Amino acid sequence: MSKHYAVIGHPIGHTMSPFIHKRLFELSGVDADYTQLDIAPENLEKEFHQSLSKLDGYNITIPHKQSIIPFLDELDQKAEMYGSVNTVLNRDGKAKGFTTDPDGFLKAIDAAGIRLDGRIMILGCGGVARTMAYEIALMGKPFEFAVRRESVGKAGLLCLDITRKIPGAQVSFGLIDQIIGTVDVLINATPVGMYPDCDAQPIHNCAIGRCANVFDAIYNPYETALVKRAKANGSKAEGGMSMLVWQAVVAHEHWDGSTYDKADIDRLCLDAAKELLER
Repeated sequence: MSKHYAVIGHPIGHTMSPFIHKRLFELSGVDADYTQLDIAPENLEKEFHQSLSKLDGYNITIPHKQSIIPFLDELDQKAEMYGSVNTVLNRDGKAKGFTTDPDGFLKAIDAAGIRLDGRIMILGCGGVARTMAYEIALMGKPFEFAVRRESVGKAGLLCLDITRKIPGAQVSFGLIDQIIGTVDVLINATPVGMYPDCDAQPIHNCAIGRCANVFDAIYNPYETALVKRAKANGSKAEGGMSMLVWQAVVAHEHWDGSTYDKADIDRLCLDAAKELLER
């Protein structure tokens, strides 16, 4: 029997989810269709009961990641910790919410062959940075944020929040234009370098030259100026398309227990990048 899935958001026209998830269903041999639903915030409750409950599962993007929570029957541990849901499983009349971004990040880092060891630095302190920071803190690894001057207060509050929720977490912050010394793992969680401003870099070339490994959460373009510069320096570097695809993989693990070959996921990342370029 065919299963039915979707992604919901508002607006939703730009989403890569149908392309990625349809390929994942093909790879796993699961008979399923996947569509996109544009649901305005004021219609979320009505659509939850009328249409979303009839699906086997669905993904969630802006602006519904928090507002969907009151309607769900159960939350996964990480979804509860982050207060955010991007995947829902409907089973036996109950809706369970998950967040796959944290595990998607970890799987992407692992697939890139980057070890979260040594001096770890996260550029930015927004939502993406927060997710990555919590995962690194939960691993017991020390790390630091590098932020703009106008974000110092926000960074301080985030550090305080992390140390309150994860006892023993070792986190600090500094200014992004005052990075000194070598960095073992640099993670860009800022939008600097995102299409259409593809030539921009979040830090100067001299600082990039002191980074052994670079992970950029931006997936459009497939290779940002930061990733290109890091590779030119001989550093290991990976863009955000892998994180986008791997978090989708985690959704399928929740939906039907599917597992995937790394080579297939690597190919899907490249194909998704080509699809994005054509658009």
